Amino acid sequence: MSNILTLNAGSATIKFSVYHAGTSPVLRLSGHVDALGSDDATLTVGHGEARHFRHLGPIDHAAGIRAILEEVASEHIVAVGHRIVHGGTEHDAPVLLDEAVLSDLEQLSAFAPLHQPHNLAGVRAAMAAFPQAMQIGCFDTAFHRGHPWVNDAFALPREYYAKGIRRYGFHGLSYRYIAEELARIDPDGHERCVVAHLGNGASLCALHDGHSVSSTMGFSALDGLPMGTRCGQLDPGVVLYLFQQEGMSAEQISDLLYLESGLKGLSGLSNDMRVLQDSGTKESQQAIDYFAFRIRREIGAMAAVLGGLDCLVFTGGIGENSAALRAKVCAELGWLGIALLDEANSRNDPVISDGKVVVRVVPTNEELVIARSVFNLLDRQGSPETP
Repeated sequence: MSNILTLNAGSATIKFSVYHAGTSPVLRLSGHVDALGSDDATLTVGHGEARHFRHLGPIDHAAGIRAILEEVASEHIVAVGHRIVHGGTEHDAPVLLDEAVLSDLEQLSAFAPLHQPHNLAGVRAAMAAFPQAMQIGCFDTAFHRGHPWVNDAFALPREYYAKGIRRYGFHGLSYRYIAEELARIDPDGHERCVVAHLGNGASLCALHDGHSVSSTMGFSALDGLPMGTRCGQLDPGVVLYLFQQEGMSAEQISDLLYLESGLKGLSGLSNDMRVLQDSGTKESQQAIDYFAFRIRREIGAMAAVLGGLDCLVFTGGIGENSAALRAKVCAELGWLGIALLDEANSRNDPVISDGKVVVRVVPTNEELVIARSVFNLLDRQGSPETP
């Protein structure tokens, strides 16, 4: 049986799936490595309803990838689809990965230092593990490449825009899945939609008729909402101050903004929303309050971009599972026509509102988007062994 493997390396997790490459992708098994960077990373693998777990200890992304590849070594893999966070200005569609493309993508690592090196390391590890398989890159930035110029540019001299200093937007594979799901489940009710992808990485996307027109993330995956360990929107004068007055190096500032800020920095405790909600400390509550406030603020901004709002979608690990956070975000959005149903929200129902704006909880599936993209390329180009 010929199979497609998908690898999705995030900032704190690595997700994977194996799909049978038949007439369309059919899921055979899936799993993830969780809590990377902690002392207790765990590999979870699911076959249907069955699950098994393996504690991996304090490992990094490279070791997590190795654990996954060991798990699927016996599968007949004809193609591997990779989530790659940054495709720059050149890549607005999935692409077959070879050394020339990888070399180009490595130049973008400075744009996404928390993700791009891990994504590309996963590609090279998969090339070594499955040398006969096609390797295909699917880009988070691709979904946003059609933004209007005013949503794409910074107010810097134009030569910097030509050099690639512009708003790219991220979480595009997740947003593509949500857009496709909305078209399936509610084809007439989502003309103007804001999607809140809330996890260790967090952003909002404004969708008009299923197309991205604006995102809270910009040049890097730092911008917009506060995240697990990332600061979100920040006055650039703060960076100048840290450099000029505090004497911090570029590396120290990068570590501060990417690894020590966000929920972790504000709480002084953790980047995990579950830990913060259970802790009961004032600092943890303030971190949650700030997170919810920034989400509300950006929902208002995205509604202004769209000229109104028909639908709000929560997705991602926090968005799908934290009823308390959803309630806190929506509590002060009645002016937009948002009215949450408490019991539906507490059950994580697909629809959790009865106001003018439909509020939905839609689990995302980036791996399926990757698998579909790989299948389409296999269908057009042919695979090393026909599925």
